[in-house]
Amino acid sequence: MKVRLDKLLLERRDLNEGGDQKAHLGTYSSLGYFVPTGFRNEIENATKYFCPFFDSSISGCTVMETATGQVIPMPTNNDTSNVATLVGEAASVSEEDTTAAQIPLSAYKFSSGLIKLSIELLQDSAFDLQTWLSQKFGERYGRGYEAYLTTGTGSSQPTGLLTAIAASGSTPVVAAGSSANDGTGATGANSIGYDDLVNLEHSVDPTYRNGARFMLHDLTLSKLQQLLDKYGRPLWVPGMAVNAPDTLLGYRYVINQSMPTIGSVSEATTIVFGQLSKFIIRRVLDMSIQRLDEVYAINGQVGFISFARIDSALLDAGTHPVNVLQQHS
Repeated sequence: MKVRLDKLLLERRDLNEGGDQKAHLGTYSSLGYFVPTGFRNEIENATKYFCPFFDSSISGCTVMETATGQVIPMPTNNDTSNVATLVGEAASVSEEDTTAAQIPLSAYKFSSGLIKLSIELLQDSAFDLQTWLSQKFGERYGRGYEAYLTTGTGSSQPTGLLTAIAASGSTPVVAAGSSANDGTGATGANSIGYDDLVNLEHSVDPTYRNGARFMLHDLTLSKLQQLLDKYGRPLWVPGMAVNAPDTLLGYRYVINQSMPTIGSVSEATTIVFGQLSKFIIRRVLDMSIQRLDEVYAINGQVGFISFARIDSALLDAGTHPVNVLQQHS
């Protein structure tokens, strides 16, 4: 007796080619017809991590929701070079003007891509496919946004965090490596040392360090977790309290798989540190999902597609709230 149940496939093609609905159910013979086809009422979905930029509680970034996609100028001011001065009684006071600038936020259009489902599948499926597709579209956006919000050029696309930091004029901290900790002779080209993290921390003004966070790739984090001092003790200390997050130098961190890793490229920018709330992500409404009943009706199919609009910018008025660690050449 042989009973075979092919896994459910949701692809951009008609699952019922040739009109044979049994094609996706399996084949039977002899007494196997007495055995009803079993079914699991859950779909096992493959997962792959992406940085939750739009969850401020995790990423630390600021998400701004708008009802329209019109350009929004974000005003900035840097008056830090001006200080109060001592003057005598009835003495004249010199003029110390201040200036303002702006950083514009636009709205760039993204799409989830088109998925076509047969009418038969929509009618016969045990799952609410429209709800399931909405979840899939959201995950596609998450994976797509991660790259653009990290390294987007700002030209006809969002300005990524690393791109914005490089354009801000801040001086990156160049890694010296972990040799001072473990005595292995590792260099700043292939490792990160405790001193590098401290130098990065203090390259950011103290006013921006309250609530600051690190951002790095998971593989970079794994290297830091393996870092030992000269006595063989790990420098990594996980959060000990219940539900307390792990930290680096007492600061929370964000995993971003679009960040460069150690040795991936020459002078890779591997760690971001600072006030990530100054990185503004603008989202126009929620993603819109369209059901295309007529376009593919001649083939007995229904199309589903989604669109969304976002932009991003770093609000750096001139004193660099965020900086980076760069591996040595």
